[in-house]
Amino acid sequence: MPGAIPQAIWIAIGKRDDSQLHLLATDLNEFVQLDIHNYTFQQEASWANYLLGVLREFQDQDLPSCGLNIAFGGTIPTGAGLSSSAALVSGMAVALNSLFQLEKSQLELVRLAQRAENNFVGTQCGIMDMFASIFGRRGQVIQLDCRSLSYRYFSFQSSAYRFVLLDSGVKHQLVESEYNIRRSECESGVALLQKQGLPIQQLRDLSKTDLQAGKAHLPSTIYQRCLFVVEEIERVQQACQLLEAGDLEGFGALLTQCHQGLHTLYDVCVPETNFLVEQATCRAGVLGARQMGGGFGGCVLCLVDTDAIPALLDSLQEAYQAAFGINLKAYPVELAEGASVVAD
Repeated sequence: MPGAIPQAIWIAIGKRDDSQLHLLATDLNEFVQLDIHNYTFQQEASWANYLLGVLREFQDQDLPSCGLNIAFGGTIPTGAGLSSSAALVSGMAVALNSLFQLEKSQLELVRLAQRAENNFVGTQCGIMDMFASIFGRRGQVIQLDCRSLSYRYFSFQSSAYRFVLLDSGVKHQLVESEYNIRRSECESGVALLQKQGLPIQQLRDLSKTDLQAGKAHLPSTIYQRCLFVVEEIERVQQACQLLEAGDLEGFGALLTQCHQGLHTLYDVCVPETNFLVEQATCRAGVLGARQMGGGFGGCVLCLVDTDAIPALLDSLQEAYQAAFGINLKAYPVELAEGASVVAD
């Protein structure tokens, strides 16, 4: 159940009359120059690989060949678990599609952006973050089936409650490698259950009862990873029902349940994000909280009574500074539109 937020990556792109690629990360003040016919994975300026990955996917589909000037910057906190990489590849896909007037559909761009991360960057990510970056709508979340790519919007517009992102300020280098490991563990669980005769292709084909029945055939760690995914799918379905009923208290409780699963079953939380969830959920006006993104740091998402936000942030910032010596940054956010072209 993703959605887009106002924080964004901004990309400026233009054609050159030679074969040179000039790539500029304005926030980092880093520049890379390559040839569009002969470039490889960048070990040092790793940010360039997200742009190059998208470019490679377009080139595989006969993108007109010319040099490019590309500069980007943004307002998405780096390492905060807010899918900045998905925003970058999605924005690059939209930019190239517009620049060369290729008229690819939104869904084609989503698939292409995902392939860029899978094939060139090497992160075996799913498609949800790119889907949210391109299909996001103001004031709405998306119920997304990542297999069929069918989707449905659910309204989340309330003046009484807002989402608040708490940036732990912690970024572990484990995120990408551990994401791939978690995916492999879940795939191993499916393969082992298939050997027991269960007619499944993915974990989404399992009920919790089926999984528990097959527990004896799974290593403990594999079972825990699979259980988290199966329970999370159930939570998404419950969340849609709660939104339709206008039950934000129930919705907030699901956020906290998700975090508990991320901590105890999926094992991707850190002391800092656990602290923020525990501290937030015991304070007045907070309906629920969970760690965001791939884990091992990043942001915690809270659903908070709008009137309670100032007092919440004051108390959390003081407590977090005392516990970890980190200045807690916070971002009240609303659900926003996805990627689009801004005329010059």
